[in-house]
Amino acid sequence: MTILTMKAIRQHEYGGPEVLRYEDAPVPALMPGEVRVRVHAVGMNPPDWYLRDGYKALPPEWQPQVPFPIILGTDVSGVIEAVADDVTGFSVGDEVYSMVRFPSFGPSKAYAEYVSVPASEIALKPRGIDHVHAAAAPMSLLTAWQFMIELGHDEPNPLQPYKHEPVPLEGKTVLVNGAAGGVGHFAVQIAKWKGARVIAVASGEHERFLLGIGADDFIDYTKATPEDVVKDIDLVVDSVGGPTTGRFLKTLKRGGALFPVFPLGFSGAEEAEKLGVTVSATQVRSSGAQLAELAGLLDAGTIRVVIDSVYALADARKAHERAARGHIRGKLALTVR
Repeated sequence: MTILTMKAIRQHEYGGPEVLRYEDAPVPALMPGEVRVRVHAVGMNPPDWYLRDGYKALPPEWQPQVPFPIILGTDVSGVIEAVADDVTGFSVGDEVYSMVRFPSFGPSKAYAEYVSVPASEIALKPRGIDHVHAAAAPMSLLTAWQFMIELGHDEPNPLQPYKHEPVPLEGKTVLVNGAAGGVGHFAVQIAKWKGARVIAVASGEHERFLLGIGADDFIDYTKATPEDVVKDIDLVVDSVGGPTTGRFLKTLKRGGALFPVFPLGFSGAEEAEKLGVTVSATQVRSSGAQLAELAGLLDAGTIRVVIDSVYALADARKAHERAARGHIRGKLALTVR
């Protein structure tokens, strides 16, 4: 029997968490090159609330025109329930995970019971973790991976004239700011796996957690100013970014690099040039091939997905309210019946 409608979280206007509605929506059509996934869990990411709120952090000329109603979200884990005729390599019943069509918005996205996904953007779910942990990985883990290991796409960054290039990590000293968050906790683990000495910056409540996932040293930013206590760093991964990211320039040795995950607002280009420091960023893009590679690391426990809290799909509003309170350890996720 053909399923015509599904439950989804949709929004019909910009606003706070109160604009998120749990309601009926059409099941997405299956197009050539796609699979349709019965969603078991959804991973939540900052772009979800940026879009919900109307991209207020972007310059007006960059704010897209959104055709409401839309479904939020990109990260899913679930089971394939239909495969287009031209798709090979995946079958009905396969457990998969994906970052769906980022950046984009529309009616076939993650906060829903079903989502259609280009086959190029999916990979078999790591067998060693459940759907919640798998759904929480894609965007944050791909962001850390594409910043630090392998770019994985050719999309230009409009904020810089040159292509982002990861730097060698073995034997280097890497500082991760915002280390307890989604991207940050993956960046710590990737740097450690690659043989770097890792300094994690977060609030004091996260010290034991971060040392437990591989950080060698910890700075509680509520008690010490990182840029005043460390120097000769090879790489700073600033998962917070924004206008204050330039403060880390003086922590870097000549030839070092600063990677702000959120580069808007950086104004220290001249200072970076004088110091001989590279400042570079990229925007994450979907990659089924990279997710397939990362599945092995997740299966082996080399990289762990840490979950802050889990909510039912119908309670997405509560999950967004939790996100607004900040100080998230790892990731937020939604479960789908």
